[in-house]
Amino acid sequence: MNFDLDNILSWQNLTNVIDIVLVWYLINKLITILKGTRAIQLLKGVFVIVLIKMGAVLLDLSTIDWIINQIIRWGVVAVIIVFQPEIRRGLEHLGKTGFRNRANRRVKTSDYFIQEIDKAIQYMAKRKIGALISIELNDLLDEYAHTGIQIGGDLSNQLLINIFIPNTPLHDGAVIVQDFKITSAASYLPLSENPLISKELGTRHRAAIGLSEVTDAVTIIVSEETGGISIAHKNRLYRDMSREDFVGYLSDQLAFEEDDKTEKPNLIQEFLDNLKWGNSK
Repeated sequence: MNFDLDNILSWQNLTNVIDIVLVWYLINKLITILKGTRAIQLLKGVFVIVLIKMGAVLLDLSTIDWIINQIIRWGVVAVIIVFQPEIRRGLEHLGKTGFRNRANRRVKTSDYFIQEIDKAIQYMAKRKIGALISIELNDLLDEYAHTGIQIGGDLSNQLLINIFIPNTPLHDGAVIVQDFKITSAASYLPLSENPLISKELGTRHRAAIGLSEVTDAVTIIVSEETGGISIAHKNRLYRDMSREDFVGYLSDQLAFEEDDKTEKPNLIQEFLDNLKWGNSK
């Protein structure tokens, strides 16, 4: 069997391969972004509609085909309205991963940071002091930080405890932690509208779940009624965690690998230095 290498490596074939790779990349990114959100159900619905559309065309079912066409035509507008938070999250995610991925500037979390949070949480849990703390990971929390009172201070257990002391100006709302500093207090978080959330959960838990639906932030909740410690992360709520589970979860999610601090050679400077030494000879 003879292979025509020129035909195999033709521009048309190369563009086809690039096209397939790009489609695969976009689908994979879409599934990654929507995984764990209510929008994943949308993908299943779209898949069913596509199958019905194909069947209607193959079997020449004109009425079904017309109905499906109307669903597709008006469904786009409905999807944009209903799934606006997921669409915004997806666009933000693509923008950050495309050119400004925060993962490239991650720093190693010190044990001190986790210990300070743990001390504050355990103190408030024992005394049933309600608290809500959101820790930024890759998805930016700037829009939520701007809704509160700007702090801009180093994180410490004393500062966290003082913020959430009842009947003080900052206790109502969320603390936003960015780059391991307290950016703001008394910030507003989006409340989840998920009807499956237990009715016994209060506003703090709904706000934490709501933020977990649109960002990858780790949000810590201390219940004012029971003193229970919970974490909302990636559209999941971990309730009534023990101290060991709480510290372990924080360590797993926040202990990033330290960036390689090896100094990279500056090629331009090296070239100029060579010219300088060459001229001095």
